[in-house]
Amino acid sequence: MASGTALIYDEAMTRHKLLWNDPICDIEVPERLSASYEQLQCYHLVERCIPVPAREGSEEEILLVHSSEHLEAAKSTQTMNEEELKRISGNYDSFFFHPNTYHCARLAVGAALQLVDSVMSGKVCNGMALVRPPGHHSQRNAANGFCLFNNVAIAAEYAKLKYGLQRILIVDWDVHHGQGTQYIFEEDPSVLYFSWHRYEHQEFWPSLKESDYDAVGLGKGKGFNINLPWNKVGMGNSDYLAAFFHVLLPMAFEFDPELVLVSSGYDSGIGDPEGQMNATPEVFAHLTHFLMQLAHGKLCVILEGGYHLRSLSESVCMTVRTLLRDPLPQVTGEMAPCLSAIESIQNVRAAHKPYWKWLTCEVFLPFFFLNFPILPMSIFSFMFVLNCFSLLLKDAAGNDFFSAALGFILPVAYSYQPNLIVIAVGPNRSLGISGISLLFGLLQGLAESRILAVIEVRSDINLMQSVAKALAGASMPHFGVHVPPTQEKVNQIKKLRNQLQQDWKMLQCSGK
Repeated sequence: MASGTALIYDEAMTRHKLLWNDPICDIEVPERLSASYEQLQCYHLVERCIPVPAREGSEEEILLVHSSEHLEAAKSTQTMNEEELKRISGNYDSFFFHPNTYHCARLAVGAALQLVDSVMSGKVCNGMALVRPPGHHSQRNAANGFCLFNNVAIAAEYAKLKYGLQRILIVDWDVHHGQGTQYIFEEDPSVLYFSWHRYEHQEFWPSLKESDYDAVGLGKGKGFNINLPWNKVGMGNSDYLAAFFHVLLPMAFEFDPELVLVSSGYDSGIGDPEGQMNATPEVFAHLTHFLMQLAHGKLCVILEGGYHLRSLSESVCMTVRTLLRDPLPQVTGEMAPCLSAIESIQNVRAAHKPYWKWLTCEVFLPFFFLNFPILPMSIFSFMFVLNCFSLLLKDAAGNDFFSAALGFILPVAYSYQPNLIVIAVGPNRSLGISGISLLFGLLQGLAESRILAVIEVRSDINLMQSVAKALAGASMPHFGVHVPPTQEKVNQIKKLRNQLQQDWKMLQCSGK
């Protein structure tokens, strides 16, 4: 079994620099890379990672995504003087060239591909590539938004070609919409692309209609492009977690990716002048942890944006700590998504209802009234919730589990922020070993990984071994083909959400 975390960094990528005054581009500085690496050194994380050298991406690899005209235009800048560089940069939206830009961009591409090779070959189980220039805005025939070549998109096409992958998940948590990645894959059902981004009803750059929630993909790719627009600034930890619980994770588990790529922009973090969001570095640890439960842990994190050096470097460190399987810090702040976030999440779910099995039962079923009293919303609420957990997991065969775990248990558990988690497993369970292992894995992000497993003696040895592996951080098992949850299970969860969402705000995002 693969183990270890790769880290890719090459100081040469700091040689891409702005040579003239440009108030739009002057935030994309070499220190973004060097400060992140120095902070990793400060926390002694570099020495714990497996170093993987960067290489230049080949022209053939770049042409997997980009046109030959775009490649030749980039190559031509290597011998230009400053005036010529300034002139060609003006042909693009928010981009600058330096004589070293082409070399740095090829290194960024090659670093992403080296990371894919390291993970797919089993040399490591996951890793992070610190690269610049970033990539998710660049399009087939154009540089855009500080990006020359689309590093993550090239990595996805490379992985499909070299390793025969049929399902790749790209998670873009940068604060800007990765329209370049969307354009490249919007007709491709083999790539599920998820992006949340500051949008403000199309007022924030890149100010595109196709960045809204109703842009779900084209042709065979319908349903495989997920845009979650943030229509106000100030989104925080609870908003990001709610987006994962109620949108991304259910879709990701149904999609069942063979590889997860992260367009890891930290301008969505607190203090960043571009994003103006309030999410703390700790939340990126939890987001990373959730993605590690997919694709047998095959996770490649590739740097995109991030322009507040302290926030950027701390968030990078939180991500790497999680990849190394360190205990996760507690998420701070009230676990109550704002009304604007709830509206966006519900809009995304409605737009994607025709394309995802987990949503097919969500809206139209009548309530199923459970045989227990409605308790007052008080101190007894959490006792009630504990009983609900057992009820929801009872007879939760197969994919019923996902509705219970992602739609109810995780939101409530993160709202409660426990200091200790106790999971009791009896011999007469109907939930399979895979479900139990995943439940342990998902909840391991809480209570700084303090989990007590109580397993009855009569339980079989395979169960105990699987739980032990999950507690040790092993990759989660494969669940197979996704089938919708039973109507009864959906109705139970809907009834409970309606009953408890006054006290547990993270339940509000699923709608009535």
